[in-house]
Amino acid sequence: MLKRLTSPTVAERLERIDVPFNRYGLDPLGISRRHLGPFLSMLEVFYRRYFRVQTVGLEHVPPSGRAMVVGNHSGGLPVDGGMVMASLFLDMEPPRLVHGMVEKFANNLPFLSEWFSRVGQLTGLPEHAVRMLERERVLMVFPEGARGTGKMYKDRYSLVRFGTGFLRIALQTGTPVVPFAFIGGGEALPVVYHANGLAKLFRAPYFPVTPYGLPVPLPVPCRIHYGAPMRFEGDGTEPDDVIDGYVQQVRARIAALTEEGCAAWEAAGGVWGGER
Repeated sequence: MLKRLTSPTVAERLERIDVPFNRYGLDPLGISRRHLGPFLSMLEVFYRRYFRVQTVGLEHVPPSGRAMVVGNHSGGLPVDGGMVMASLFLDMEPPRLVHGMVEKFANNLPFLSEWFSRVGQLTGLPEHAVRMLERERVLMVFPEGARGTGKMYKDRYSLVRFGTGFLRIALQTGTPVVPFAFIGGGEALPVVYHANGLAKLFRAPYFPVTPYGLPVPLPVPCRIHYGAPMRFEGDGTEPDDVIDGYVQQVRARIAALTEEGCAAWEAAGGVWGGER
């Protein structure tokens, strides 16, 4: 059944990703090729047709080996994460599978929590991140965490406080940091209110409310700007002030990419040139 839900493009590209699936279609981390097929095929529809995503600077992402892609969060739901995954899988040569760090509350969702683990999106624990990077995978990090997706529409392109754990892990594992900016997420799902009662019901950090009521993204064209890899000296045991200085450099680069992307958005009148 799941195989029939996999598009021909995704099936072909799955054969070329650098993941050591065994004869049962599982890798040592428990990732399932059978589950990846329909999941990535769903992302393909959103990436190509719904959000019509364009990417800039994709050549900055290493074609092999460990890497950490680090960017801004916005839009109430992790649309940005899914589209970053799709960009590296669908538009890179060779295709690369991106692993994300899922918020801990997702473990309370019985069906989704199993799917997350089967498609390589594991709970955001340091040991999970190190395991993935030591296996030469691509790790996706949003240092703003749930504070980022929880931003109100008016603050969609501001950057809230960054966590510092990702930088210590990058140093510990000798991983380059590839900054990126996701443009359009706040417009796709404009958050104007948090329904705290519903958030408690779902044991989630917040429940986004849009001007039209439902937390359903609009088909707004989006764009991803990748920047040149950043490398820092150290082994992850540096004093907090040193780590924070490195984090601020990453934050400043993401802010610059965001400004660049927003300027392109305004110049295009909210419609990207050469849309799919």
